[in-house]
Amino acid sequence: MDKKHLQDTANKHKPPQKKGKNALTAFISGGIIGVIGQGLLYGYMDWFVLDEEKALPMVIVTIILVTAIATGLGVYDKLAQHCGAGMFIPISGFANSLTAAAMEGKSEGLIYGIGTNMFKLAGSVLTYGIASAFFFGALRFLFFGG
Repeated sequence: MDKKHLQDTANKHKPPQKKGKNALTAFISGGIIGVIGQGLLYGYMDWFVLDEEKALPMVIVTIILVTAIATGLGVYDKLAQHCGAGMFIPISGFANSLTAAAMEGKSEGLIYGIGTNMFKLAGSVLTYGIASAFFFGALRFLFFGG
């Protein structure tokens, strides 16, 4: 079989991509997470009489905690299969990657299992996130003076 024939056969059997539907679903699911976060922010500001600066970390920790629990129960992955990138791009995606990797290593113990596996996937996110923040911060400083 030649390469062109093989490629044509593969293209005939490739499932159609639903980019518009996937983008809309991701937008809506990510928006729902944003609305929940905003609701939590207003709730924490009201319930605990906090200003926005002090309530915001509580919102982030709450979203991370709920995501970690949902990942542990197997709910988050099922939901994310339907919602797509809207569930993985916010902080909830980071919490999911940490929790899922930690759960894979639980049989090996706290240090060599959970502690080591936890940052396998998230390590690259942290590395490139920190590097890009430094790079763009330096550019901003050079071009806009701080």
